[in-house]
Amino acid sequence: MSRLIVTGGNSLEGTITVSGAKNAVLPIIAASLLSPEPLRIDDAPHLLDVDVMCEVISSFGSQVKRVGSQLFINTSEITEIQAPHELVSKMRASIVTMGPLLARTGHVRISHPGGCAIGSRPINWHLKGLEALGAEVRMEHGFLDVSATVLKGTRIYLDFPSVGATENIMMAAAGAEGTTLIENAAQEPEIVDLANFLNQMGGKVRGAGTSVIHIEGVREFHGANHTVIPDRIEAGSYLLMAAAAGGDVLVQNVIADHNKPLLAKMSEAGIDFREEDDGIRVRGNGHYHAVDIKTQVHPGFPTDLQAPFLALLCTAQGTGMVTETVFENRFMHVDELKRMGADIKIEGRSAIVQGVERLTGAPVKATDLRAGAALILSALTAEGETEISGVEHIDRGYEDIENKLNRIGANIRRMA
Repeated sequence: MSRLIVTGGNSLEGTITVSGAKNAVLPIIAASLLSPEPLRIDDAPHLLDVDVMCEVISSFGSQVKRVGSQLFINTSEITEIQAPHELVSKMRASIVTMGPLLARTGHVRISHPGGCAIGSRPINWHLKGLEALGAEVRMEHGFLDVSATVLKGTRIYLDFPSVGATENIMMAAAGAEGTTLIENAAQEPEIVDLANFLNQMGGKVRGAGTSVIHIEGVREFHGANHTVIPDRIEAGSYLLMAAAAGGDVLVQNVIADHNKPLLAKMSEAGIDFREEDDGIRVRGNGHYHAVDIKTQVHPGFPTDLQAPFLALLCTAQGTGMVTETVFENRFMHVDELKRMGADIKIEGRSAIVQGVERLTGAPVKATDLRAGAALILSALTAEGETEISGVEHIDRGYEDIENKLNRIGANIRRMA
């Protein structure tokens, strides 16, 4: 397995460009199953999760070709309704193939998905939504068998605004008969991007980005070209790294509105940044003070930035509290940060972080994707050398991360 060797202490100077959003492109790739005509997706990041999703839809009979950051997808023929377990178990997002495949063929079989071990993420909201549209769900030999003679639009209220459930239901409803209302829907920017893609294919989706999404089902979908939105979590991670390490960094390809909660907390902490025409510029001097954060569903503070922000607080002036309300097992990075000298105490679903003068390099392990970003942030600021294992988690969500950071002054080596 690969490791990253990070020598800390360098200030960061220059421009770093954010890739297309992982959490947007994955359901968009799944949505391509709805159309029998060729599709092109631009700004598709080179990530392990993207590769797996392409393999998943290929297992159904789709043809996928990558040229640089473009994906060319042809799903003119669906030859299978069951994805191999070894693919599905690698990545939780593969569950969102249920909705479009059900709408296209009336039948799908899928095993329970994998992904980062950050806590319970039940799929009952997905299944309840599909059942409300007329699907029958059976569990057979470890597989979910979902079938429907016809899907019919209806009114669906989600008990929790689950992103994946909203996406799955939205894609199934896009090909159903009649009109569907999803109430208490997830409001993330990635939901809006998926809706835009569906509409480019001929779908009729309104209200994405609000708590009520209105979907009028259509009989046929056609080809389309779509550019994926920038990755707001990658952008946020680089903004925090620049603030912690110090220097002058322009983070390009950012939609500032997508990172409002983060920018508000950065401002509260006294971090110097400003929005420019081509991105957000951060001028870090290593001096900022502690603040409290509490993760929430969008538009609250994103759980995916909790770990990098907690790492930032490790060297802040004063004491900050980080409260995690979305996932119950998302403090696994804390023990690794403590190995580097961080002063953190866990109390229930909160972490109390007392800032220290400096961290020191140590062997640490990335236990999940965003924990990996937190460890890189801390390693950039630490005294000496930090060896990060578990890099496969980082590669799931950050494209070419060591080279991007090295180009602005970091010292990171990848070792086999």
